[in-house]
Amino acid sequence: MKLKMAEKSLFAILLRSPWWVSIVIAAVIVLIARIVLPAHLVLYMAFGTAPFLVIAAIAGWKQLRAPSAAAIADTLQAVGAMSWRDFSAAVEDAYRRDGYAVTRLNGPEADFEITRAGQVAVLGCKRWKAASNGIEPLRNLHAAMEAREARESIFITTGGLSDSARRFAIDNKIRVLQGAELAQLLRAVPHANPGAAKI
Repeated sequence: MKLKMAEKSLFAILLRSPWWVSIVIAAVIVLIARIVLPAHLVLYMAFGTAPFLVIAAIAGWKQLRAPSAAAIADTLQAVGAMSWRDFSAAVEDAYRRDGYAVTRLNGPEADFEITRAGQVAVLGCKRWKAASNGIEPLRNLHAAMEAREARESIFITTGGLSDSARRFAIDNKIRVLQGAELAQLLRAVPHANPGAAKI
């Protein structure tokens, strides 16, 4: 079973922060150690900052690979102009490229089932063009997750969520994929971003 880091843990927060924040924390720890501890213990405290340096490297690598604001805007504009057929093919191709087995579902609740390493998730993305989504599509997706005994549900949209829909997503651990995450998912699908800058 894959272990998942708690979203509000220090390291999870640092992974979402700029890479240099972890470096600053490590430097502050070493500086405090130099002031407070005897000289022979400072080296041990410096070694204790290794997790922060590892987090800085991981965060830096992720941020380096993340699409720019212009590339995100271009991708979302291109996605908004796509037909369902093209968009669903782009999503399917993107998850396959990332190592998932993808199955199309014929129902109103969810559009795809994706599987990797024995972990199953359901995706709802038919309302990807809606400017704002209410609670109903999320309820349907959650019902599909329970019916298929999936581990996770993912709702894909270029728009936003109403307050009640956002609360429902948080309460039921529905991952909402939009903005930069959606642009990153569709980064290598040629027909997802025709004519725009490559991301």
